[in-house]
Amino acid sequence: MPSRTAPRVLIAGASIAGPTLAYWLHRYGWQPVLLERAAELRTGGQNIDVRGAGREVARRMGIEDDIRSAGTGELGIRFIGGDGGTVARFPAGTSDTAGATAELEILRGDLAQLLVERTAEHAEYRFGDWVTGLHEDPAGSGVTVSFAHAPDEQFDLVLAADGIGSSTRSLVFGDDEVEIRSLGMEITWATIPRTAADDDWWRWYNAPGGRTINLRPDPVGTIRASLSYPNDRNGSGTEYSSLDEQRAVLRERFADAGWEASRVLDGFDKADDLYSQSIGQVRAPQWSRGRVGLLGDAAYCASPVSGMGTSLALVGAYVLAGELAAHVDHRDAFRGYERIMRPYVAQAQNLPPGVPRIANPRSPAGIKLFHLGLRVASNPLAGKLGERLSTPPADQIDLPNYSHLER
Repeated sequence: MPSRTAPRVLIAGASIAGPTLAYWLHRYGWQPVLLERAAELRTGGQNIDVRGAGREVARRMGIEDDIRSAGTGELGIRFIGGDGGTVARFPAGTSDTAGATAELEILRGDLAQLLVERTAEHAEYRFGDWVTGLHEDPAGSGVTVSFAHAPDEQFDLVLAADGIGSSTRSLVFGDDEVEIRSLGMEITWATIPRTAADDDWWRWYNAPGGRTINLRPDPVGTIRASLSYPNDRNGSGTEYSSLDEQRAVLRERFADAGWEASRVLDGFDKADDLYSQSIGQVRAPQWSRGRVGLLGDAAYCASPVSGMGTSLALVGAYVLAGELAAHVDHRDAFRGYERIMRPYVAQAQNLPPGVPRIANPRSPAGIKLFHLGLRVASNPLAGKLGERLSTPPADQIDLPNYSHLER
């Protein structure tokens, strides 16, 4: 959609997908404006990995070494038994794609910070505001955007990258057209103190009732912990009247879980970054309507258990920006974006059979069977079996080259 006057585009959401999109649009001569509901950049968050095609996008952005330097140092994943001993271990991957722990492992907030720093001089960031209305000009000249706190403003396009519960998406598609498919699990994350007994492995513990405790290292001397348990609620978040209620629910559910449950619950009582999500996938019949497009989790969340969220955000932003730069008509650009990304998204959302239930057994017998499978997969005699089981399809896309469009 190139023109003599640089198109202005509003991007809702300043986490991973939004700033990546802004980076590439600027390189193609566009004027990106990023809108973030939070009052400031959210730098918290858990461990995420950059793998496959997502890593190639980071390489083309020139930030691969920066991501490596900010890495968590995670050595791989160890599954913990009821006695606290290791059932099986899978070392971190040593390639662009392989392993449950990728070679490039970073905190979500650290990657967001890195991306914002790379775009701050070339994109306008507005914090503490959000979109409340969208009105497309009948003549097709743009979109008038209403904000919670700022005056109305016109943009050439609006792109929603504001997460699985995107309020911008709801203004265009409503709540009935886009399915948020529950995966039957709720996860709560927070940062807790590190102890002398902690190491740099991701430790996964199963308790009866489909409950899991995860402890993961970070580069700042703390531990990123999570508690998960089955539920069947749809949606992007959970409904608690207060943090105290949320903590009380977790205490009730995990009081008898064993291993490090008491330590994690005590840590959650003091944590200021407690966050819960009923995990699911976004299934949207289309990723655009008129001059409004969807990106990242707002368009095609694959869920945290897919291991593909960051790759989808990076790759989707790269492809969408390239297609917008390559086409005069935004409708052709959106069609090209979907044509290239749909197969990649479908693979990411096609979770292995039984996931996430298979990794969260409800009965003691189920946990024993799960551990037996892990021992087999981790045995060197199993060859590449363990690697195949823990590696998401992050490289299954032929990335276009849009370098000829840069200005």
